[in-house]
Amino acid sequence: MHLSSPEMVCETKIVADEHDAIPGTKKESLMWSSPQSSAAQNPAAAKDVWKDGVFIREFERGDQEEVRRIFYEGIMERVPNSAFRRLRQQPKTQFLYALLTVMCFFMTKSFTLTCCTPLILMGVRYYYSRKVIHSYLDCALHTDMADIEAYYMKPTGSCFWVAVLNGRVVGIVAAQGREDDNTVELRRMSVDSRYRGKGIAKALGRRVLEFAMRNNYAAVVLGTTAVKLAAHKLYESLGFRLTGQSEDYRLPGMSRSPLERLFFQIRYSRYRLELREE
Repeated sequence: MHLSSPEMVCETKIVADEHDAIPGTKKESLMWSSPQSSAAQNPAAAKDVWKDGVFIREFERGDQEEVRRIFYEGIMERVPNSAFRRLRQQPKTQFLYALLTVMCFFMTKSFTLTCCTPLILMGVRYYYSRKVIHSYLDCALHTDMADIEAYYMKPTGSCFWVAVLNGRVVGIVAAQGREDDNTVELRRMSVDSRYRGKGIAKALGRRVLEFAMRNNYAAVVLGTTAVKLAAHKLYESLGFRLTGQSEDYRLPGMSRSPLERLFFQIRYSRYRLELREE
């Protein structure tokens, strides 16, 4: 995503033992199997690991269609999440909508219209959520996600990986290096909804951390507008620490019109994982 640079505040240290234990470099693939990690070290069991585990490898040109599909579907899930789930975290907006409902009754004296007002407000929220997120998707699909090879595979210090399960691409993640502050940004992480709950997202995240350490980056950063608590728990489980949040973040495609401000709100969270001291 074309997001603003996260601020660097909190630190999480990774000890040397973890660094030394990391397998592979940028041009290597990673075998991962949560229930059969011992099999990965046993050549006789390699076939079983491939069948039952997840194989994380670098992006290839033939993956483009599946990668774009996973990315698109993952982002589109944020339409109802932003419209409805996010509202539960916004007491001020809830109060405003309740006030509008009461005002509708006093202005119209119609119980029917008053009862319909909350449904109308939710419908408008969904409309603006879909409108803004579609605009964001259009931007992403015509920039880095239009040519992953050129954007992530060719530049030094960046890479893009896919998670493959039973020969099918089921997850994606990218790393984009930034020379100005010697950090790498974790981007575009998404897992096919049919294959979640298998630890694939965590394996993809670890691959980015391994890449960052092997390439001597000082830290890994990320920014997210995810509403679901599970996404934030995932980052924390990988060692990331929340460094800041913004309620006034502007996604590409947002007009910031009064109606859009009223019916679409988004929270941008910044995370950082410190790999070593400068």
